[in-house]
Amino acid sequence: MGNAQKGTRALVLSGLAFSLMTVCVKQLGGRLPVEEIVFARAIISLLITSIAIRRLGLSPWGQDKVGLLVRGTAGTVALLCFFYAIAALPLGSATVLQYTYPTFTAGAAALLLKEQLGKMILLALPIGWIGVAMVVQPGWVGQAGEGLPTLPALIAIAGAFCTAMAYVCVRKLSVTEHPLVIIFYFPLISIPATVPGVVRHGVMPTATELFWLLGVGILTQLGQIWVTEGLRRLPAGQATTINYVQVLFAALWGWLWFNEQINGTTALGGILILTASLISAKSRLKPQDSTQAQDEAASSND
Repeated sequence: MGNAQKGTRALVLSGLAFSLMTVCVKQLGGRLPVEEIVFARAIISLLITSIAIRRLGLSPWGQDKVGLLVRGTAGTVALLCFFYAIAALPLGSATVLQYTYPTFTAGAAALLLKEQLGKMILLALPIGWIGVAMVVQPGWVGQAGEGLPTLPALIAIAGAFCTAMAYVCVRKLSVTEHPLVIIFYFPLISIPATVPGVVRHGVMPTATELFWLLGVGILTQLGQIWVTEGLRRLPAGQATTINYVQVLFAALWGWLWFNEQINGTTALGGILILTASLISAKSRLKPQDSTQAQDEAASSND
């Protein structure tokens, strides 16, 4: 199997792992507060990442501590929003709204990293937001009450924005920091951030809920490992495009496991969001930059 095929396989497996992680969150049924789910996921990540860092003989603190703290904070808020959206919305809709992050990433990179917004990205922005409107279906899109509840939908979009900020931080930090160090700062921030909520609102999980919490942590860690492998073997723009398979997996699991129906408006909105996201992903890297991004990803994981 060639290098490109191995990278593609890793990214498809990553999308599968992340989509199954959302199934685990959905299976918890909303009885556990979101803070408790994020706390459990962070504990598992901390244990796995700490062991890997120790085996490689790395310092866990990194060089750009401010940037790492910002990345950890953005990732924590993004995950809180996403898990809340998964519990409150149909699985496919929550995942589609999360995947508005590439358009946010393009805008944030232009403002913070001085990356130029090309014509294709400027085209993708309105396409993506029309798709969001069709998925959310507020009162002015068809009859009121047929769409998603407004507050959970807005929280899902806020999570996508925080995801974009985390990705911009990762893009900047990857020049100087090992991927495991970047991952390590997520539990470093999310554990103390979620402890107050767990103390106030936490409930003792049942044996079944412990199983699903373990699934959340392990599947997320596997997804991150396979994303790293895919980025080591493929240009970043191409890799991001392949990883959108998670949306398709999520819609499939929602239909199979939770009997979630997908109407025509939602399906068309999802297609528009994916179209906009794919345009953004393909446009963020110039051809000559793809090889450089691939080399940087490869060197950071060797």
